[in-house]
Amino acid sequence: MRAMPLDELALALQRALDRLIRRARLGAAPAPEPRRRLLIVQIDGLGRSVLEQALAEGRMPFLSRLLAREGHRMLPMSVGMPTSTPAFQMAMMYGVRPDIPGFHYHDKRRRADIYFPRGGDAAHVESTQAAGRRGILDGGSAYGCVFTGGATDNFFSFAVIKRPSGAGLLRVVSASVVLAWVVVKCVYLTAVEVVRALLRLVADPVGEASRGWKWLMLKIGLSVWLRELFTLAASRDLYRGAPAVYVNYLDYDVFAHAFGPRHRRALRVLRRVDRSIQQLCRVVRRVPGYRYDVYVLSDHGQVAARPFQEVSGGAPIERAFFEEFFRPAGLHEVAPGTPGGRRLAAGIKAVRSGRAPGMFQRFVNYLERDFPRLLGGEMPESYERDGVRVIGAGPNAFVYFLDTTEPLLLERVDERHPGLVDDISRSRGVGFVLARSAGGPVCIWRGKRHMLDGEPPPPFAGREDWPLVSAGLRDLMGMRCAGDLVIYGTDAPEGTVSYVDEVGAHAGPSRDELQCFVVCPPGSALREPVSHPVELYPHFAAYGAR
Repeated sequence: MRAMPLDELALALQRALDRLIRRARLGAAPAPEPRRRLLIVQIDGLGRSVLEQALAEGRMPFLSRLLAREGHRMLPMSVGMPTSTPAFQMAMMYGVRPDIPGFHYHDKRRRADIYFPRGGDAAHVESTQAAGRRGILDGGSAYGCVFTGGATDNFFSFAVIKRPSGAGLLRVVSASVVLAWVVVKCVYLTAVEVVRALLRLVADPVGEASRGWKWLMLKIGLSVWLRELFTLAASRDLYRGAPAVYVNYLDYDVFAHAFGPRHRRALRVLRRVDRSIQQLCRVVRRVPGYRYDVYVLSDHGQVAARPFQEVSGGAPIERAFFEEFFRPAGLHEVAPGTPGGRRLAAGIKAVRSGRAPGMFQRFVNYLERDFPRLLGGEMPESYERDGVRVIGAGPNAFVYFLDTTEPLLLERVDERHPGLVDDISRSRGVGFVLARSAGGPVCIWRGKRHMLDGEPPPPFAGREDWPLVSAGLRDLMGMRCAGDLVIYGTDAPEGTVSYVDEVGAHAGPSRDELQCFVVCPPGSALREPVSHPVELYPHFAAYGAR
C-alpha cells in the first residue's frame, strides 16, 4: 500500500469539505490572483557540506532531481553569527540585523534571560526587534518556526507556542480530514518503527540495548508525527492558495544534536525530509494557477562536538567557571584594601552532573537548570553570584557583569579582575574568548589578544572566508545582549566543545556551521553569493508586495 495516493485522497476529501464549509459560511472561493506565491522549506541545521554529502550518496533523490533536471540552482549562503535559528529567521523574515546572540542569553536591561522555547520569550523578541516591519509570511502560514514572520496561521512556532493562531473553531473543523488522516497514518508508521526496533533488538540485543530507546522516541515524535502533520497541513495551505507558506523540518537538527551531524541516523532522516519536499512540490504542480515558487534552504550547519562535562569531569560550564576562577562565595574585586584582585577557588570540585533530558534535545536541554523544581531538583546556585551571570548556550557561553546595564569593555574587566580573561582563554574546554574594547572587538586566544579588524587570529588562520567570519564576529560583539565575555569551545585543545549536553553543536564560526545554501526555482532573481540572511528579506518580501 503506497502512502502518496492515500495522502492525495485525504487531501481531496479535505478540499471537498473546505468547499462545503466555504459555501455555507464564507461564500464563494476567491479567484486566483496573478501574483506569484511563495513556499519556503527549511531543513533545520543542515550545512552545505553535509547536503553535498547526502546528494552524492543518493540520500535525497528528489532534491537531486530538482537540481539536475528541473532547472533549480543551489546558491551558497553564509548565515552570519551566531549560527542559530532565531538569529537567521529574524534577519530573513523581517530584514533586520538582530540582537540575538544565542539560543539562550541574558538581557541586562530587562534583568531577565531569553530562552526561546520558554513561553513569551520569542514573542517578546519578535515584537521588539521586528519594529513594525512587514514579515515575509504576511497572511500566510508557518510551521515549526521560532517567529511568525507575520503569518496568519502558526503551528509549533515558539512565538505563539501556547496559542497557535488561525481562524478559530472554523479552521479546526475544516482541517478535520487532514488531522484524522495524520493520526491514522502516524499510528501505522509508529507501529512499523516499533516492530523494526524489536526485530533489531532480537538480532543484536547487546548493541541495540546499548544504544537505548531515546533515538526511537525522537524518530517517532519528530520524524513521523510532526513531519507528517507539517507536510499534510502545508499541502492543504497550498491547495487553498495561501500567499506564503514556510515549513521548517526539525528532524535533522535534533538528530544531529543527539548523535552528530554526519551520524548515519541523522543522515537517514534526510531521506524522509526529501519525500516530504517531493509531496509539497507535487501539490504545487497540481495548482499551477497559484504560481508557487519553491525555495529550499537551511538556517545553519552543525559541527561535531564534545560536551563540556566530559572535559570538566562532570561540572557544567556555569558551575566550573566560578569554581575555577572565583571564590565560591562570589567575586572579589580589586580595591585599595585588596590590591591582589580576584582569588582563585581552592579545592572545590563539582560532584553533580548537569545532564539534560533527551527528548527534543535542542529545545529542552536547559530544562533541568531553568526549571529544576519542576523535575524535583534544587535551584542552582552557581550560574549567578554577586552580580555575575554565566550562561551556557551551545558551543558558546556568555559572562555578564550585572552591575551595569550596558556592555562592559575589556579594559574595565581587566581593572576589576587582572588576568581573568587571559586565564579563561587558556583553560580547559575553551577555544577562544571574545570581548569588546575601546578599539573594537578583541579575540583572546591562549592568553594572546588579537583585534578582529586585522589579520586572522590563530583560530582562523588559513580561512579563505575570513572577511565573512570577521564580519560575523564583529556583528555578534555589536549586539547589546551578547555577553561582556563570550566564550567559545570551537577548536579547543580537547576538540570542539559544547557547553550544553550535545554531540552536534552550532552557534560558532566554523565552516560547517556558517556555510549553508538556498535552492532557488528556475528564473529566480536571487543573486549569489548570499553573505547574510538579511539579504534574503527584500527578495521574499517582494512576493507579498506584488
